[in-house]
Order: sequence, then structure tokens, then C-alpha cells
Amino acid sequence: MRRPGRVFSRLCVGGLLAAGLLAITAGQAAAKDNATCTGSADNFPAEAGVLSGTYSGNVQVSGVCGAVAGPTTINGNLTVLPGSTLIAAFASSPLTVKRNIIVQSGGTLILGCFASSFGCFDDPNQDNPTLNGPAVVGGNIISSDPLGVIVHDATIGGNVVQSGGGGGFTCDPQGIFALLGPPAYTTYEDSTVAGNVGLTGMTGCWLGLARVQVGGNVRVIDDQMADPDAIEIVLNQIQGNLNCQDNSMVWDSGDLSEDLYPRAPQPNTVGGNRIGQCVLASPATEGGPPGPGPF
Repeated sequence: MRRPGRVFSRLCVGGLLAAGLLAITAGQAAAKDNATCTGSADNFPAEAGVLSGTYSGNVQVSGVCGAVAGPTTINGNLTVLPGSTLIAAFASSPLTVKRNIIVQSGGTLILGCFASSFGCFDDPNQDNPTLNGPAVVGGNIISSDPLGVIVHDATIGGNVVQSGGGGGFTCDPQGIFALLGPPAYTTYEDSTVAGNVGLTGMTGCWLGLARVQVGGNVRVIDDQMADPDAIEIVLNQIQGNLNCQDNSMVWDSGDLSEDLYPRAPQPNTVGGNRIGQCVLASPATEGGPPGPGPF
């Protein structure tokens, strides 16, 4: 199965635009202090909540909300409450969170968009996207048992810590993903993380870490994915160590078709040590040995 991120935005963008989510005005946003953005998945996306403008305190997301009505800045923390969803992947509406993003149990975060890997929902040319939608997080992104976290073109000043969650060992769409098209998955791509990245204890469909500049260490531990193409860890620049242990599979290569093989090598640059499953390159042929060459 091809990784969900390649087709995700093209599958769901038509429904978002057709229902007029982008036409919601800033006047419908919540108050600008500590605030809760409340929306519903019923009649999605017409009943989704909206974030817009500058919030001086903390913001919570309850239900389904999007940062879609112009640039949005949150000076405190942004918390995605249990079972809730934030969609903030619009070129016209970049999101800045000065402190931390926290995703609680069953929550989903879709943050940032990048033309070559995840088209912005408001890009008029979905067949050949050209727009980027950068996001900035001053602190950490911390996710505990989320359904999925999808991050592109983000600058993260602290750490990425994601533990547990993923929706179970299946590629059947569920939760907000059942409305948008693909199975629930997690990926961090085309971004910068000043600190460490830790992705541990997830059970889901697909997991990826691609083209991310990491200032510290990367730990990918005990993640079990139903898609045999997972877990792709490709083309990252990691200043510290890369530690991979007890995962269902890890790849430093990308599939070239709908099949698992053949694959194109996409090795990582690691300043420290490669540990566990991420020492030698992943197999180039079905049933073949790992390596030669580093992961």
C-alpha cells in the first residue's frame, strides 16, 4: 500500500472547499484570551469550529476545528482534547503556537502543508500543488495516545514526543480519517526540530519520519504498524543518535509503485550512533539481507 500521505490532501480537499470551510469569517472565531474552539464532525466541515487572529492565552480544541480564517497566533499552549481534531494545513492561514502543542488521547493533529509532500487544503491546483503552509511551534509537540499526528513544514523549537495511540493494528479508516479518506496514520515531514524526537509504543497503520532536521536524538521504539511499508525513516539529518528497537519494520527507502518492492534508497545523515534496527540499510529486495551501507 502506498503511504497515506501521498494521496491524503487530494482526497479530502474537494469536500472541504465544497462545503465552504474556507469561507468562514474571522468574526466567527472564539474570544481572544484563554479560549475553546468548539466544532462538530456532524455535517463536516460546515459545523467545524474556527481559529483566527491572536490569542493571548491558552487554546483548547473540542470537537473539530480548523485554523482557516487568516494567520493565527496562540501565545500560550494549544491543547487538542480527547477525541478532538485540529486541521491547520492552509497556505492562507499559517499557525504559530508560542508555547506547546498537546494532543490528548484519541486526538488528531494536522499541522502545516508542503507542496511536494502534502498539498495545502486551499491550494487550487491539487493535481500539482505549488503552495506551502508553514507552522511554528515555540515549544514541544507532545502527544499521548493520539489517533494520528500529521506534521509538514513546521519549525519546532523544542522536542517531539509521541507515545502510544495510533488506532490499533489496522488500516481501516476511523475517527476523523473516516470522513477525510485515508486510514489513521502519523508522519513528520519536511520540518525542523531543535530538540529530540521520540516516537514510541504506537500501534497503527503507517508511521513516517522524512526530510526532518533534528538537532538532538531520534528514538523510534516499539511501534507496530499494519502497513508493511511502515516505518519509513528517510532522508533525515540527525545531529545526535538514531535508535530503533522492537518495531514491526523500519525502512530507509521508499516504494516506487503500489508494491512493496522495488525500493529507492533514501539514507539518513546521522551525526551520532545508529542503534538497533537502524544500523544497516533496509533490504533492497524481497527476502534480502539488510545493508550494505548505513541506514
